[in-house]
Amino acid sequence: MPFVELDTNLPAGRVPVGLEKRLCAATAAILGKPEDRVNVTVRPGLAMAMNGSAEPGAQLLVSSIGVVGTAEENRGHSARLFEFLTKELDLAQDRIIIRFLPLEPWQIGKKGTVMTFL
Repeated sequence: MPFVELDTNLPAGRVPVGLEKRLCAATAAILGKPEDRVNVTVRPGLAMAMNGSAEPGAQLLVSSIGVVGTAEENRGHSARLFEFLTKELDLAQDRIIIRFLPLEPWQIGKKGTVMTFL
């Protein structure tokens, strides 16, 4: 059950319409998870500074169980996510940063319990 959060200082009008759906589909394909299990949030228009600059940029947080836990996995995920984001947001790679956060099943609540028991 991946969680994807895209924060950007791009104004909402510069974020392509339907980006959340395309990011959901891309993340599912990249992580090898069913699309109906991927959760995406896109937050445009934030006050942000990256590398000391407030120029347009984006931060992506990818949290998931079992697929973002190693450098080798994340190297591949990163390459594919950067390809997607640079095209969709029209940003250079140095204006995008991705954080990967491995989750354990007991850290996600669903259906009145946690994933460990589902």
